[in-house]
Amino acid sequence: MAVLSEQEFRVKSDEALENARRTLLPLADNEGFEVELQNGVLNLVFEEPGDAKFVVSPNAPVRQIWVSAMARSYKLAWAPELGAFALDGETLPRLLERLTRTFLEGQ
Repeated sequence: MAVLSEQEFRVKSDEALENARRTLLPLADNEGFEVELQNGVLNLVFEEPGDAKFVVSPNAPVRQIWVSAMARSYKLAWAPELGAFALDGETLPRLLERLTRTFLEGQ
């Protein structure tokens, strides 16, 4: 596993959050939830099927992006072979899209 410097991590995590935001916007428009990127934290805010919030935040000390969604925590590390933050080969945008669809379908 490649270890990123703090500077590399900041650049790559900012890019990853922005990429995830852009990827999720069409789904958000279709499904009526908010995607907000503020102060380096990505929030997905739902009102339907119930009030919920997914929080995606960089954790610089451990060089991971942490996702808190549906009472679970996901910790994504940099995967150089994918050029992305990933968990078990699933990249951040794919993970968020899968979790979002699962949530919207009522699990």
